[in-house]
Amino acid sequence: MRPPVLLFAAGLGTRMGALTQNLPKPLIKVAGKALLDHALDIAKAADIGHKVVNLHYKKEAIAQHLAGQDILFSDESDALLETGGGLRKALPLLNANPILTMNTDAVWKGPNPITTVLKAWDDSMEALLLIIEKTNVAGHLGKGDFEVDANGRLHRAPQSVYTGVQMIRTDVLAEIPEDAFSLNVAWDIIAERGRLFGTTYSGQWCDVGQPSSIKAAEEMLNV
Repeated sequence: MRPPVLLFAAGLGTRMGALTQNLPKPLIKVAGKALLDHALDIAKAADIGHKVVNLHYKKEAIAQHLAGQDILFSDESDALLETGGGLRKALPLLNANPILTMNTDAVWKGPNPITTVLKAWDDSMEALLLIIEKTNVAGHLGKGDFEVDANGRLHRAPQSVYTGVQMIRTDVLAEIPEDAFSLNVAWDIIAERGRLFGTTYSGQWCDVGQPSSIKAAEEMLNV
């Protein structure tokens, strides 16, 4: 199985302040490389299918940056659909089930995070989220998202942080009536069925969500 991946690149990046007035967040550079390219390098190094990038804010800049690469674009210029709605709009391009999704506002140090998810995936799962212990996190301002029980199932708790990489069966999206919605809505439905699972990343991860996180990310990468 070589599932495709959707890379989320449509957000406004408002927490980046002046840095995103003229530049979309995925093109902000960390250690001399655009955040989007950090994510794409991970995807290209993993055993996956085709790649889809969703677009909204300053979509022309992202499309130009990726010109000539083997990447499909899901255009959300009419309306920003959040992660869940964006995934549902991209389904015709992904054309598979399950699929991978990856946020593009983080950098990693350690094993390939997509490969980590692929190795942990089991067909009994409806979604598998890659989480990380807070001790291995930089740049993240949140309290945490989940805890994983002895059977690998996820429950809401401020213990571990969701890293932005997952494998998910997309059938659940048809159960949600809203056009724009967070993937959190889908995860809660899946969790009620007892089919939301997590696997823990063994490396380090930096959430590049605000300007101060750029320095934190580069320090993590030792550059």
